[in-house]
Amino acid sequence: MTGVLTEREPRVWAALQNPANSHLLDYVTEDPFGAHVFPGNVPGYGVEDFLDDLSDQLVGTAPIHLWSYIPTCAYKCRFCQYPVVLVKGGQAEEKLTQWVDWNIREARLWLKRVPELADAPVGEFNVFGGTPSLLPEKQIRRLLDFYRENFGFTEDTTIRFEGDPSTFTVPKLELLRELGCTKLSSGVQSFDDPVLRECGREHTSEMCVDFVRNAQAAGFEWISIDLMYGLLDQTVDSVRRDLDVVLENEITAVVCTKLHLKSYAETRTGVAGERPAPWQLPEYRDRLVRNGHFWPDLLQQYRMREILTDGLRAAGYTEHPTMYFARDGLGPEKWKSIMVDQDKQEAEVAIGLGGSSSCRASEAITDVNWKNYAKAVEEGRVPLGSATGFDADAQEARAVKMALSTLQPVREDLHRARYDRSLHDSPWREKFASLADRGLVVADSDGITLTSDGEVLVEAIINTEL
Repeated sequence: MTGVLTEREPRVWAALQNPANSHLLDYVTEDPFGAHVFPGNVPGYGVEDFLDDLSDQLVGTAPIHLWSYIPTCAYKCRFCQYPVVLVKGGQAEEKLTQWVDWNIREARLWLKRVPELADAPVGEFNVFGGTPSLLPEKQIRRLLDFYRENFGFTEDTTIRFEGDPSTFTVPKLELLRELGCTKLSSGVQSFDDPVLRECGREHTSEMCVDFVRNAQAAGFEWISIDLMYGLLDQTVDSVRRDLDVVLENEITAVVCTKLHLKSYAETRTGVAGERPAPWQLPEYRDRLVRNGHFWPDLLQQYRMREILTDGLRAAGYTEHPTMYFARDGLGPEKWKSIMVDQDKQEAEVAIGLGGSSSCRASEAITDVNWKNYAKAVEEGRVPLGSATGFDADAQEARAVKMALSTLQPVREDLHRARYDRSLHDSPWREKFASLADRGLVVADSDGITLTSDGEVLVEAIINTEL
């Protein structure tokens, strides 16, 4: 059985068939994760060097993004390659408590090693996972109280909490509102029950809609869901129905993600755990096909993306950064904007197993092996597993890449003020001239603007040409 596409080709398809863009086609076909972690170009960079860089940047800093990663999950999805720890059964509460303990202890180690963190204003604080909404009330209170009391929360700090739709019960939503959370994120992934079952998700589409409506009734100002495309047995019509549900329920924000099966660790553009997801195993995928399932091909994936992008934009959503959509007038995702907008690009500090932290001079990833992580915390060490640095040219390149990922024009005046070099000087002149010749950007005296094809392919452009 195969998925059958009866509709026209996606608009970007012609650009991908252009021989001059063969490297872009190779990139998207090979399926790497793009434009989420920006690795440095100085290998062997010490984690202490990163912490020193972070200390320097946090002196007098603008608001930063702070997040706490709770890696606990009740089950593992068949596509998930993030570092997660399964907690279920009679010892679940004990394990959940242990991970809050370790997270708080790690946070204290960061504050001791980088004391500037205590005073750095927090623009947005996110409790991500994993499934932190599995935490019982006592542990949620303990976690949020600790961060609020020990970090630079201000009246402008927003607090966001992530969870599985089935765990966001009405009492839990009321608790989070009481504790000052105004934003929620949930990995809905699809509103198609058969697709959800094949993913290994243990919630239904009805539970997802109930979560959204309960959260709206509880007064949350920002309710964000994740949708995935390219999933097993997913069709273009299924994605179109997902869009209809989003619009019918007036969901605040939607993050649309293509299924990625290549290990993030290969390119270091994402954080992967030590064990691959089942769907990453070729023999597993092949067996599914032999049993009558199908994987959407690349053309179908781009048609799915186009349906989501066109439909959300037509309904008044703004895409900023790439594939992050928010209802018009609400601005971009605050935590992403803090890190990637050309006039910000502030530090990100991630506390927890597999966290990704960065400043302008370097970036680091927390250990993804939970035993090594726990050992480091118990021994009083910030549990960073690796770091890379950016030399001067790489810092400038990273800034341009991050700015492009917002889909906003990259401004010449901001770039010149920051780097004392024009976007029309070498090496940028040649790079952008080539992209302009292929219809992917427009370069003028004000700066660089992505075309519609450039917006769709921005991650491939960033990771292959810049």
